[in-house]
Amino acid sequence: MAYRETEKMRQRKAEARKRIVKCTYRCVAEGGFRSARVTRIADLAGVATGTLYRHFESREDLFAEIFRLATQREVDKVAEALATSGNAAERLERALRQFAERALKGPMMAWSLIAEPVDPKVEEERLAYRKAYASLFEKAIQEGIDEKCIPDQDARQSSTCLVGAIAESLVGPLSPTQTACATIDNNDPLVDSIIRFCMQGLTGTRR
Repeated sequence: MAYRETEKMRQRKAEARKRIVKCTYRCVAEGGFRSARVTRIADLAGVATGTLYRHFESREDLFAEIFRLATQREVDKVAEALATSGNAAERLERALRQFAERALKGPMMAWSLIAEPVDPKVEEERLAYRKAYASLFEKAIQEGIDEKCIPDQDARQSSTCLVGAIAESLVGPLSPTQTACATIDNNDPLVDSIIRFCMQGLTGTRR
């Protein structure tokens, strides 16, 4: 007779997977992907190491899942900011500020998502989500061009530049060597400086 998994067993497996994901997320938020050891994750989740590998084929697969979950939250927040009232330039400025302030509020996770050296499988996810951000910015930039609040330009190229500029400008401040010895404040002039640079490049107007 073929083995049939009961509903109770499926529920237990689903709960174990949720705990593994939750504990991995916590480890990454506290110390990055490099410090998220499988043995510690399993211990925090209350499962055997072998159980973890029944849910994820490899450590890299688990980390790719965490990266997707964490980055989707940030992409959604940027999308929310772009969906608020105001012209396209105002909404873009709001979205960029949202991105920067959220990164500074959770520096270790932001560092892990933006700049931490990662395995190729996780790096693929990073590239995919950079494209997701760029797609959102491209749409808003084109709307701004149509509204005449943003000068005519290549919206796709400009959106890619925006993603690169804001991410690169945060690498230094988010680095563990910096955040370990200083508390980053969202009211720091750093955020205003980053947003000013991005918007001046986009609109050609000093702000």
